[in-house]
Amino acid sequence: MASSTAKTKVFDSEEALATVNILREAFVSGKTRSYEWRVSQLKALLELTEKHEQEIFDALFSDLAKSEAEAFIQEIAMLKNSSKTAIKELKRWMAPEKVPTSLTTFPASAEIVSEPLGVVLVISAWNYPFLLSLDPVIGAIAAGNAVVLKPSEIAPATSALLAKLVGEYMDNSSIRVVEGAVDETSALLQQKWDKIFYTGNGRVGRIVMAAAAKHLTPVVLELGGKSPVVVDSKSNINLQVTTRRIIAGKWGCNNGQACISPDYIITTKDYAPKLVDALKTELESFYGKNPLESKDLSRIVNSNHFARLTKLLDDDKVSGKIVHGGEKDETKLRISPTLLLDVPRDSLIMSEEIFGPLLPIVTVDKIEESFDVINSGPKPLAAYIFTNNKNLKEKFVKTISAGGLVINDTTIHLAVHTLPFGGVGDSGVGAYHGKFSFDAFSHKKAVLYRSFFGDASIRYPPYTKTKYRLMKALMTGSIIGIIRAIFGKS
Repeated sequence: MASSTAKTKVFDSEEALATVNILREAFVSGKTRSYEWRVSQLKALLELTEKHEQEIFDALFSDLAKSEAEAFIQEIAMLKNSSKTAIKELKRWMAPEKVPTSLTTFPASAEIVSEPLGVVLVISAWNYPFLLSLDPVIGAIAAGNAVVLKPSEIAPATSALLAKLVGEYMDNSSIRVVEGAVDETSALLQQKWDKIFYTGNGRVGRIVMAAAAKHLTPVVLELGGKSPVVVDSKSNINLQVTTRRIIAGKWGCNNGQACISPDYIITTKDYAPKLVDALKTELESFYGKNPLESKDLSRIVNSNHFARLTKLLDDDKVSGKIVHGGEKDETKLRISPTLLLDVPRDSLIMSEEIFGPLLPIVTVDKIEESFDVINSGPKPLAAYIFTNNKNLKEKFVKTISAGGLVINDTTIHLAVHTLPFGGVGDSGVGAYHGKFSFDAFSHKKAVLYRSFFGDASIRYPPYTKTKYRLMKALMTGSIIGIIRAIFGKS
């Protein structure tokens, strides 16, 4: 773990600039561009993950009381898979992409070359502090960049472990971890970066974007939002599977402290009681009669977030709406899985992202009205629907704008590396995962190759009527026009 001296050392804008300069010097030297360097660092990252599993488990338990199973499945295994995918596909990702040329440039060939952006900053979140720190770093390294990682201070044990392991396993001339809180992050944001990748909430996302704008720095913002779940009552869905998948996506993902966890359910008034009963049954099956004692539920990250969630429950507009759960233990920072039925849409719990174990249920007369409810608010990071109705599925895909959609499940699109993961509108800018991570940290450089053969006089003055007609035909791709221009026909 980090020493007390390291923790008290001042990291100001001067120190931040010195760090950036060291990394920029390494980048300018060209060392990070080679395939050999990139793959060696990806393998080192995989090695540190594999060799220090227990330390990672311990850090995640210290920060969030995550069970070993959840920590492995949702953080370690996913990071290993990302690393292995990048190692396996790196040569293909780096290869120039051949593209067709036009008649205007004949004879010529063209390609798109992926080049690293330079020195990039990754600012990560506390809810999946290991995965969300290193997963973007995989893309940055694969693309050939030098990287500064700023882990979240709200997960201090994981932050300290990342600083230690990255320092031991990675090339410190090109990859650095900077620990700290607001002051350190502010010092980093004052610097000129070639890209900033931020995971967190929209409030800080706006601060990051404003800082980036001063240097015209491109950004990826992985934010959040109120991810809805639509449950159709008229297409004979498997209710047990539906409720289990909702629970897995809500409480099985860090006890609701996940950006893509279901934030609220929409179903019809007549179906809501049946859905509530099914959710109660499966919740008890998963977490027992006293879920505050369950080892499979993470705790609330800190007292500030505990107070925020309590405030949502204490809102007068949701008084009497709790139909299951609501138990709290402030000393242990635990809140049980909580269902609220017929929550007013203007209540506090429906106006901000919950990011916790509370799940409101909104009812409508017809399930089609759920689309209007979703579209009346900011675009979510994810949206889910459970239905066997083909037309309803198609309408959902066509009319709901969200970072990602899942039909008949929740959250598992995160594990599909061939799909981009990112938001839209208030839920984010840009995307990553798999090759999308490589692309997020690359510039797509256009390259056109020509020889000295085939130099056409029509591109040069003086521009006669014949030249103009031929040039116009070439530019529009009209074969008939070209023939007419050559033979002088009108």
